[in-house]
Amino acid sequence: MTRTLVLASRSPRRRALLEEAIREDSMKSGGAFSGMVLRIEPPRGDEAPPLPDEPPADHARSLARAKAEDVAARLARELGPGDVVLGADTVVDLGGEIIGQPADDEDARRMLRKLAGRRQAVVTGVVVIEPATGRRAEGSERTELEMSEISDDEIAAYVASGESRGKAGAYAIQETGDRYVRIVSGSRSNVVGLPVERVAAMLVELRSAD
Repeated sequence: MTRTLVLASRSPRRRALLEEAIREDSMKSGGAFSGMVLRIEPPRGDEAPPLPDEPPADHARSLARAKAEDVAARLARELGPGDVVLGADTVVDLGGEIIGQPADDEDARRMLRKLAGRRQAVVTGVVVIEPATGRRAEGSERTELEMSEISDDEIAAYVASGESRGKAGAYAIQETGDRYVRIVSGSRSNVVGLPVERVAAMLVELRSAD
């Protein structure tokens, strides 16, 4: 049976990760993504800022929940049993300080100067909703990283390349930013944009409730 996986996101990185997961699981017939068809449906509205003293994982889940709920409500009449909506949002946790996407290139340079030479974590909140039944699964993934020291000239060149745009913390490990970042522990796909293993487990969790 073909099922629809609706990604409530504009992120090309999340789209690519899910397309790869669906392709791989379809080849081996039996994985969590097997038989799924990906649909992209960007959420509407602006992202809410963090609440005072809100933990990074809670904030990431809150943003992911808002995305998934918005799209699930709009598509409720189109989606059937087994079809799901996936919302995800990623932030950087710097000692409890939440760092999201840069507003512009100057903000990106500011972020990178703050993050350079320090340990940090990439935290992604994930929410999966099955509109036909109202069932949902929520979770978050944390990957610990260390960023090397980066000179102002290197930061300026990196930001000028455009890689900082739309990236939590203003960097992307799947592009040239990997020269500055070392994963200490956790999921690499989480740093790229989506913890695919966690999403797979959540899909299995929803399916097991049938």
